[in-house]
Amino acid sequence: MINTKSHNLYLKVFYFIIGIFLSSFGEVTYSHPIDEQKLDDIVVSGHKSNCIGNADAASEGVVYAEDIDKKPILRPAEVLELVTGMVVTQHSGDGKANQYFLRGFNLDHGTDFATYIDGMPINMPSHAHGQGYTDLNFLMPELIDRIDFRKGPYYAENGDFSSAGSARISLKDKLESNFGEITLGTNHYRRLISAGSIELENGANFLMAFEGMGNDGPWQVGEDLKKTNGLLRISQNEGRDRFSITAMAYQNSWMATDQIPQSYIDSGVLDRFGTMNPSDGGETSRYSLSGNWRHILDDGYIETSLYAIRYKLQLYSDFTFF
Repeated sequence: MINTKSHNLYLKVFYFIIGIFLSSFGEVTYSHPIDEQKLDDIVVSGHKSNCIGNADAASEGVVYAEDIDKKPILRPAEVLELVTGMVVTQHSGDGKANQYFLRGFNLDHGTDFATYIDGMPINMPSHAHGQGYTDLNFLMPELIDRIDFRKGPYYAENGDFSSAGSARISLKDKLESNFGEITLGTNHYRRLISAGSIELENGANFLMAFEGMGNDGPWQVGEDLKKTNGLLRISQNEGRDRFSITAMAYQNSWMATDQIPQSYIDSGVLDRFGTMNPSDGGETSRYSLSGNWRHILDDGYIETSLYAIRYKLQLYSDFTFF
């Protein structure tokens, strides 16, 4: 028979001796000089915008170029998904304006979300496919400097189409370095973009960029997307004055695999990537010339924007399946 009390006492003594041994071993190991090691610097950066005390509501903020560079983007309008609560989708091909959703509300093609680029409104008051049509497919995300967004119907200065919110996109005046990129992917995805800027003798900056893109997508009838895009921009900051003049040109054509009945997929009549009408698609173009001037005051600013836009869309879509 084992004496339980004696057994527990022996264990306590054993553990005590082991503890002393390990403590001594620890002291011995640390008695030797420790080799100095230089650790790499770790930089922790907070958000650039400090809206506390400046913003009228918690539902407004700023998205900077650094945030956009970190986001994988398939379609240009997806930059707006950096606005918290914003969802951007696409149907009828990558040449048609996106569908926008904010806070659970369907904004259609932009009817209730006002969008501006350097003071130039993107929403189209008169459009055959829908009032407020917001086509951002001409935008090159690499050229965006910042996005000032506001959510909710609280800002009268945003005017029409802003009942759910607004986004004011500012383009870069100059690049940190000129660049050219070629991207190749599955389903014949290819994209070429090249951009550069120079500083003129009078202190102004001249920026130019070109983009070419093609894509077939996963569809049985390839999308055959063919997009070309160009931008020329001159800008200057001098004292309290800032001005910019921007010329943009954009063309696109595509085939679209539109909506199909779920029953046709369930019965095996169509594949989920199939189409009922292989002639759906469209052609679009956008040309614009815009100017923006801003003068900073002690308690605000004065801003003037002038713009001319020519937009064209031919859309072939079969909503009735006839």
